[in-house]
Amino acid sequence: MTIVYACIAPHGGELIPRLAGKSAELFRPTMQGIRRLARELEASRPETLVVFSPHNLRLHKHVAVVVSEHTAGSVEEGGASVRLRSKCDTELAWGIVSEAEKRGLPVVAANYGTSSGKLSCMQMDWGTLVPLWFFAGRGRKARNVVIATPSREIPLEQNLEFGAVVGEVSEKSGRRVAVVASADQAHAHSRRGPYGYSDDARRYDEEVIEIVKSGDLSSLLKINTGVVEGAKPDSLWQMVMLAGVLKAVKMSGEIVSYQVPTYYGMLCAGYRRV
Repeated sequence: MTIVYACIAPHGGELIPRLAGKSAELFRPTMQGIRRLARELEASRPETLVVFSPHNLRLHKHVAVVVSEHTAGSVEEGGASVRLRSKCDTELAWGIVSEAEKRGLPVVAANYGTSSGKLSCMQMDWGTLVPLWFFAGRGRKARNVVIATPSREIPLEQNLEFGAVVGEVSEKSGRRVAVVASADQAHAHSRRGPYGYSDDARRYDEEVIEIVKSGDLSSLLKINTGVVEGAKPDSLWQMVMLAGVLKAVKMSGEIVSYQVPTYYGMLCAGYRRV
């Protein structure tokens, strides 16, 4: 029992047909890409999904790990909404927290409501819900989840080391684990978008694609900080965590799809053990 699959998956709500409405065709390449990731993940038969999401609890200078017994939430787009609820793998989550603390990493275990029971339920953010809609929702076999949120205020190397902890603890857990880096790429591809336009958006996404193709995801640490700032990505920190997982577990990656349907890049990539 070990890590059986990993992926980089986008989390734009428009990927869910009910939320996309009339704009569904615009997102079709990525819809097809994430559905392929879902089939590959399903074939690996994971029991627990570890999700690195940028939109759950963002704790200043700390990585957050959800230790609630449950997580539930909804996403709304264009007057439509979807809801999802999952049980959390608290044993694995606490194991990750404990090992990260031993290594001196800035990590916080986060609960909400009650210490246990059905009211121990953390809000499920869209960075978690959208990938899980394809990987653990819509009638698929119920799976436990672990949600971790990186910190943008700590050195990237510490997010990398946290990912290595996730890999090592998961390998020893006795579970079949899949890891999902929930990541939308540069957000400055269009002047009509909320973040405006920057040439750095294209530069960032092109560099990310080349790094994924190279097989050395740890090269993400070398991306120029000025390019990152201009591109306004929502991906670097989660992908660096995945790079840490790949330090502990040898896997081979493949780009499944990439597109810029609106103002931000959407990349799907799957990883299998070698």
